[in-house]
Amino acid sequence: MYKEIVTKAVIGKGKKTFRNKYEAITTDRIDTVLGCWVINNKMSGVNDNGRVRITGSFDVNIWYSYDNNTKTSVEARKISYNEVVNVRLKENSNLTNDSEIIITSLKNPTVIDVSSKNNIINYEIEKELGIEIIGDAKVMIQIVDDGFEDYDIIDEEITEEEMYNEIDSSVNEEYLTESD
Repeated sequence: MYKEIVTKAVIGKGKKTFRNKYEAITTDRIDTVLGCWVINNKMSGVNDNGRVRITGSFDVNIWYSYDNNTKTSVEARKISYNEVVNVRLKENSNLTNDSEIIITSLKNPTVIDVSSKNNIINYEIEKELGIEIIGDAKVMIQIVDDGFEDYDIIDEEITEEEMYNEIDSSVNEEYLTESD
């Protein structure tokens, strides 16, 4: 006999790497970009007509020198992003508004290229996101007979006399014989 159980399970899982190019315009004429880093990455996901829409943001700080490399400044800006992905679902599963979508940063956003010309800074950021979709799933399980006993029967203690009788009856007396 079988029964169906409805439970929450991972019905879809995937990862994707995103590369995006950005531009920052400063009031200073840049000589050298000294550093560029990303902090405060936040993201979430929602169902968007059967696809996953990921919205998030992070802060970018670009440290540069100007005025013939005699002064430095940091250009700080918040960047918002919006990505839409298709996540392959397991057989007989559907992405619904009741599905839970978990977005994880597998590789934090990192600046992979930066350059400047005059007062314009061009930079490229790479991030890798993991997407898990939790939804309802049916599991079929076999039910054991109603007469199945899950407990072993506990034997009463064996008396000393019963123990010796058992040993005597299991000894093979022909095992040790004299050889010719």
